[in-house]
Amino acid sequence: MGADDKIQNAGEKLAGKSKEAAGKVTGNERLEAEGKMDQTKSDLKSAGEKVKDAFKKD
Repeated sequence: MGADDKIQNAGEKLAGKSKEAAGKVTGNERLEAEGKMDQTKSDLKSAGEKVKDAFKKD
């Protein structure tokens, strides 16, 4: 996984955590759910990049 991808995924995860926290504070369930979804997407992208990297090494 390239450094750019890692930075982008970390940023997306942080943004998701921020959305989730803002949703909890304001009582906005939709915003909280969006934040959790953004974090999950970031985790899936990271996992996909790791799989690609594993195949490149062989």
